[in-house]
Amino acid sequence: MEMNTEKIKKNSLVFAYYVTGHGFGHATRVVEVARYLILGGNEVHIVTGAPDFIFCQEIDSPKLLIRKMLLDCGAVQSDPLTVDRLASLDLYAKTAVHPRETLLPAEVQWLQSIKADLVVSDVVPIACKAAAEAGIPSVCVSNFSWDFIYSEYMTVAAPQHRSIVWQIAEDYSNALFVIRLPGHCPMPAFRDVIDAPLVVRSLRRNRHQVRKELGLSEEEKILLFNFGGQDPKWSLKDEFLPEGWKCFVCGAPQEQELSSSFIRMERDVYTPDLIAASDCMLGKIGYGTVSEVLAYRVPFVFIRRDYFNEEPFLRKMLDFYRAGVEMPRRDFFSGRWAPYLQRAQALKPRFNAEINGGQVVAQILQDAAMGKSITADASSKRSSGSRRLQDAIIFGFQMQRHPSRDLELPDWYTTELSELGILPLEHSPASPTPLAEGLAGFGPDFEVLHGSVHGLRDTKTFLNSLAKLDEEGDVLASDLAHKPLAQEQLAAAGLFRWEDDVFVARAPGRLDVMGGIADYSGSLVLQMPIREACHVAVQSQPQGKQRLWKHMTARQQPGVFKPAIRVVSFGSDLSNRAPTFDMDFSDFMDAEGKPISYQAAHKYFEQDPSRKWAAYVAGTILVLIRERGVQFKDGLSILVSSAVPEGKGVSSSAALEVATMSAITAAMGIEVPPKEIAILCQMVENYVVGAPCGIMDQMAAACGEANKLLAMICQPADVLEHLNIPLHVRFWGLDSGIRHSVGGSDYGSVRVGTFMGRRIIQSEAARYMSQMSLAPADENGPSVNVQDVYQTQLRVFDQEINLAYLCNIPPSRYDALYTSLIPEEMRGRVFLDKYGSHNDPVTKIKLDSVYKIKAPTNHPVYENSRVKTFAALLTVANTEEQLEALGELMYQSHTSYSTCGLGSKGTDLLVSLTKHMQCTSILHHLKQGALYGAKISGGGCGGTVCVVGRDTREAHEQISKIQQLYTALTGHKPYLFEGSSPGAAQFGYLRVRRLGQHH
Repeated sequence: MEMNTEKIKKNSLVFAYYVTGHGFGHATRVVEVARYLILGGNEVHIVTGAPDFIFCQEIDSPKLLIRKMLLDCGAVQSDPLTVDRLASLDLYAKTAVHPRETLLPAEVQWLQSIKADLVVSDVVPIACKAAAEAGIPSVCVSNFSWDFIYSEYMTVAAPQHRSIVWQIAEDYSNALFVIRLPGHCPMPAFRDVIDAPLVVRSLRRNRHQVRKELGLSEEEKILLFNFGGQDPKWSLKDEFLPEGWKCFVCGAPQEQELSSSFIRMERDVYTPDLIAASDCMLGKIGYGTVSEVLAYRVPFVFIRRDYFNEEPFLRKMLDFYRAGVEMPRRDFFSGRWAPYLQRAQALKPRFNAEINGGQVVAQILQDAAMGKSITADASSKRSSGSRRLQDAIIFGFQMQRHPSRDLELPDWYTTELSELGILPLEHSPASPTPLAEGLAGFGPDFEVLHGSVHGLRDTKTFLNSLAKLDEEGDVLASDLAHKPLAQEQLAAAGLFRWEDDVFVARAPGRLDVMGGIADYSGSLVLQMPIREACHVAVQSQPQGKQRLWKHMTARQQPGVFKPAIRVVSFGSDLSNRAPTFDMDFSDFMDAEGKPISYQAAHKYFEQDPSRKWAAYVAGTILVLIRERGVQFKDGLSILVSSAVPEGKGVSSSAALEVATMSAITAAMGIEVPPKEIAILCQMVENYVVGAPCGIMDQMAAACGEANKLLAMICQPADVLEHLNIPLHVRFWGLDSGIRHSVGGSDYGSVRVGTFMGRRIIQSEAARYMSQMSLAPADENGPSVNVQDVYQTQLRVFDQEINLAYLCNIPPSRYDALYTSLIPEEMRGRVFLDKYGSHNDPVTKIKLDSVYKIKAPTNHPVYENSRVKTFAALLTVANTEEQLEALGELMYQSHTSYSTCGLGSKGTDLLVSLTKHMQCTSILHHLKQGALYGAKISGGGCGGTVCVVGRDTREAHEQISKIQQLYTALTGHKPYLFEGSSPGAAQFGYLRVRRLGQHH
C-alpha cells in the first residue's frame, strides 16, 4: 500500500495516540505506526507511561511529542510468568476508575487544546470516551481488548469488579472501529472491525552486519534470550546451551552472573536486529515478540504464562507457521534448554504474509482522520454486524467462566482466520478431539487380546485412532506439510511400542440425579453414568525398551536406568493446557527413598499451572505407591482422551482419575476392587489435586452400570443397589454454559460451613447429655423400665457427640433439638476460638472469612430424606402422581442448593424453563405431562441441570424447546447429556496389540 504523502502534507493532521501500560510490545508497535504518520507530515502526540527511548531512538522528529501519562495499567504480574488477577483489577480501579471524574475532563481539555483530528488507542479504554466527549473521532489498534482479558480475572478472582469490565466495554463502544491485528482475541465492544497485517518494526541492519559488529561468524549458533523480570540471583550457565552456542541476553540485571557463553545486551538495544541475527529466540509470548519472530522467520522457544489470556491465540498462530517450541517451566528454570533449542533448529518458519501493518494502519488512520469512509480492500476485511454479535456472545460466556483455564474457541474464530489466510480451514475447535473421530469399527491391523468393547462406539473409535498412530512421530514431515500436526499428535505417535501390549480402560462421567453435595455428609445418592467417557491407554516401559522424549534424556545418567512417566492428553488446545507431561519416578521419592507426602506432591504439580492437570493422572501413581505399596520398576507411557466435557458438573476429573488408575493397575497386573479404586481416586483429588470433593463421583465412574442409577450411601462408599430406571422415566442433563469446579471457592465454603454445623451439633449434644438426669422411679408408676429409656437417650446423644455424618440425624430429631441452635453464619476466627476445629481433613477455615452455617447444615439432613423418598418412588407404579412427586423432590433440592449459595443464573433459568414446560402441559389439559422437575447437579455454582420426565416424544420435543429458549435468552445452546454407559468395573479393561506383533 502506498501512503498518500502528498495529500497528508497538504492536510497535516494531529493524532493523539494513547498507549496501554501493558508491557513494551504495545509501545513498539505504536512506534511503527507513528513513524509512518510522521513521515506523511502529521503531528503525533503519544500518551504513555513507557520510557522515552522506545520512541525517540526510532523517531527523531519535532512532530513526535510525548506526554507521560498512565491511564491504564494492563496486567499486574506476581512473578515473571504469573498474572495476579485480583491485583490487576485493583490497580486498574485505582488508576482509571476511582479518579475517573477528574481524569476524563482533563483528557477532554487536553485533546481540545492540541486540536486533535483523531484519537488512536492501543488499547486504552478511557481514551475512546474522552474523544467522544471532546467531539473527536477515535479508533483502536490492537490484537485484544481489556474487556475480554479482564472478564476472566473478574469472574475468577474479583466479582466485585464486574462494573469495571462493563465500563471498559462501554468506553470502547465509542470508537469508530478497531483495527484488528493477527492473532487477535474476540473484541466484542467495537462497532466495527477492520483487519490489518502484522505491525512489525523494520530492520536497521541485516544479519551479516549485526554479527560482524559483534565479532561473530555466520556459522556460530546464537540464541537471543529476552525474558523480562529475571531474578538477579539466577546464574546463567554455559551448560544451559548446546555445545558451541552463544546467547545474547536482553533485560538482564547488572548484578546477574553470566557465564562466558552469555553476552549481556544494553538496555536500549534494538531487538529486531538481534532477532534477525539469531538462530533461535527464547522468551515469553507477547504480540511484539511473536510478530517479529514470525516476520524474520526465527524459531521461538517459549515458556507459558499463567492467566495471560491473549497467549492461546498467539500460540495458535506460532504453531501454524512452524515457529514455536514450548519449553516446560521446570526445564527452563533447571537449565535443561538444549533439547528444545535443537528441536527449534529443525523448524523452518513459514510465515509469508504481509508485514507492512505499520504502513497499512497509518493509511487507515489517515483516512479516518480526514473523514473518509473506510471500505474493505485487499489488505483489510470488514467485520459484519453478525460477527460483532457472535463476538458479544463469546464475551458473555467469558464473563460467566468459573475458575479454570478452559478457553473454547468458537467456530467463527477459525473460519474467519481461514478467510483471512492466517489459518487454513479446519475442523471446529469445539468438535471432538482426534480420538473422538473415525470409523465405527477398528482396522484389520489391530486386535483386542483381552476384554470386550461392549459395542461402545466411542471405544471402537478410540481403538481405531490408536491403531493409526505412527510408531515414530514424523516431526520433519509435519514441519514440511501444508498443515502441521498438533503437538499432542506428534507426541502420542511415538508413545507406545507396538510389539508389546497396550492396556486400555474407560470410565464415564456421571449425571447427579439426587444427592449431590450431601455425599460428603454421608447421604444416599443416586448417580447415572453418562454416555460420554474418558479412555486411557497405558504401556509399561521396562529397562532397555523405555522411550523418552529428547528433552527427557538430559535428566538421564549414561548407563543408569531411570524409569519415567510420559503422559499425552488429547484436547489440550481446547483447554489452554500443555499437551504433554513427563517426570521421573524418583520425583515421587524423598532423599531417604520414601514416598513424598501428598502436600509435597500438590506443591510439585502446582509449579506449572499449564501442566497441573497431570496431578489427576500421575497422582494416581503416588496414591498407589503410598496406600497400596505398589513398586514401579518400569516406566509408564500414558495416553488420555476424554469426551467428558470439563466444567459442566458431570465429573470429568473423576472419569480421568478412575480410567487412569484402572489402566495402570491392569498394566501392572494388580487387582484392586472397584470400590477401592474409587476411594483411592478420591484421595488423588482431595490430597494431590487439592479439590475437596466427596466420593460419589469416583464411585459412579468406577461402579456405575449402564441405564441404572447407582444407589450409594457415602459412609464412605456403600453401594446399596443398582436401581433400574423405569421404562417410562428418563433423565436428561442440560449444560448451563457456566463453568463448574469443585475447586471453586463457593463449593469449598459451603463444605466448610457444613462441617462447622456438624461440630456445633456435636457440642450441643454433649451439653444436652451433661444436663440429663435419671428421674426417681415411681412405685405406682408404669412398669416401663425408666433406666432403659435413660440409657437409650444416652446412647443416642453419645452417637451425636461422635457424629461422623450429618445425614445420620433424622430430620425430625434435627428440627426438635438442633436447627434453632445453628447460627446463620460465623466468622472463621470466632468459630475456631469457640469450637477448636471443624474436623474436615480436606478444607481449611480462613480466619477472616464469614461462612454460612445454617443452610449448609440443613441441606444434607433434608437432602438425605429426599433421596430416600425419590429412590422409593422409582419402584412404584407408573402414575402422574409418581412423576409429579419425583419432580417436586428435585425442585426442593434445587432450592436448597440456592439457599446454600451454590446456585447460578444459568441453572436457575434452565429450571424455570422446565417449570414453564410443565405448566404449559397443564394449561393445555394434556392427559399426561412430559417434564416434571429439574435441579442443579453435582457441586453447583453452574454446570449441568438434571431434568426428569417421561420417555416420550413430547418430552424430547420440550427438551429441544428448552434448548432453543435458553439459546435465545443467553446466546448459548445447552449441551444435552442423554444416554448411559457402563462404569469402569463393568467395562473391565482391554489388552490390545497390532496384528503381526505377537506370536
